[in-house]
Amino acid sequence: MSLLSLPLLKLIMEVIIRNKKASFEYEFIDTLTAGIKLIGSEVKSIRNHKVSISEGYCYIKNDELFIKGMNISEYKQSGIHTNHEPTRLRKLLLNKKEILKLNENVEQKGLTIVPISVIITDKGLIKIEVALCRGKKLHDKRDSIKKRDLERELNVKI
Repeated sequence: MSLLSLPLLKLIMEVIIRNKKASFEYEFIDTLTAGIKLIGSEVKSIRNHKVSISEGYCYIKNDELFIKGMNISEYKQSGIHTNHEPTRLRKLLLNKKEILKLNENVEQKGLTIVPISVIITDKGLIKIEVALCRGKKLHDKRDSIKKRDLERELNVKI
């Protein structure tokens, strides 16, 4: 194995779900990858692609980052007592410096933190990619639609 191929090994990840609505509604400024604190039945549901982050958002409370509105469906093979609540509050795991930097930007500049995607790494860990973002104006959304339509037309002609 050559040294050039070593960094490529770290980039092998499986994207479970992507928040397409977020890229339309928000302009991304900075992205971070955070771990998430989960229960066993939640992990099994995520591996079965039974997760939704389209209504989810993140906020900071007591220097900790939480995600709210993320829906992880109940695991069917699990018993009634060992299952989890689908929309419970979940803690995201980031360094203290990263959380403080996010908190400064959210408070001062009026930005928000939105989940972009759920990822399984090559080691089997489940991560959430979050973005510090600013809401788009109506004319920006129209520009996004025009660009998307032009790209579709060019791909069809080729």
